[in-house]
Amino acid sequence: MDTDGLKAFLAVAEHHSFSVAAQHLFITQPAVSKRIAALEQELNHILFDRLGRDVALTEAGQALLPRAQAILNSMHEAQRTIREFSGEIVGTLRVATSHHIGLHHLPPILREFAANHKQVNLQFDFLDSEQAHEKVLRGDCDLAVVTLAPTLEENLEASVLWPDPLCFIVGANHPLATSKNISLEELSQTPAILPDLNTYTGRLVKHFFDTQGLALNLNMATNYLETIKMMVTVGLGWSVLPKTMVDSSLKILPIKNIQLERQLGVVIHKKRTLGNAARAFFEVLSANSQIKQPN
Repeated sequence: MDTDGLKAFLAVAEHHSFSVAAQHLFITQPAVSKRIAALEQELNHILFDRLGRDVALTEAGQALLPRAQAILNSMHEAQRTIREFSGEIVGTLRVATSHHIGLHHLPPILREFAANHKQVNLQFDFLDSEQAHEKVLRGDCDLAVVTLAPTLEENLEASVLWPDPLCFIVGANHPLATSKNISLEELSQTPAILPDLNTYTGRLVKHFFDTQGLALNLNMATNYLETIKMMVTVGLGWSVLPKTMVDSSLKILPIKNIQLERQLGVVIHKKRTLGNAARAFFEVLSANSQIKQPN
């Protein structure tokens, strides 16, 4: 089977769209359709049901999906292994990361790495941290720089890079902004704008209120912390955000004896050997960490 056809198949399966797959592969939509048609002809089976704008895997497509992933991962590993006999730091490095880390932590790291390793093709996937963990587990990327899961899958290994203290915050003009002492009970009755409760950060906040026997008055939820900050700034509710995001437009709520913190770090697969480029990137991450890394 042609590898370009398999790449197109996986891209359409992931994005449920021929047009989005084309953007991801940097080719035209007709080129994606042509590759899928050739693959379907070779296999003598339809791989996708085209239902208007919706695209769904057929039974044959679902059977091909894990095998196509395994074939391309195996080829990637073989190419990397052969290239790295020379010891050169070259090739493609696939990294999954969250939007927050990409905005607030990675710029100086990427600047340093790109300046020192110009022959490495950096490919970034911006995902929720939960999806990034899954991507590493499947072997779809070399490593992930994300909010670390409270409990890791057996085959994953994590290193903490940055502690990320969280603050209860409101907009500067919110009615609670002038309060000198706020109870959790009062906060639980006030509309909140939080990270989606399926995310690690959202679960952390919900678990904290659950342990206090308090319900959350959830006004809205989104996975994007910058969006949450904007909505809190205009007074739509309180939230919990990283301390690094707090500026003059926000007010930290004075809740005594309460400390919430998540861990940001790098996730790798225990059973996969990091290539030269991934090891070099890991070293730059460790050098920029706020945690002393073991020798």
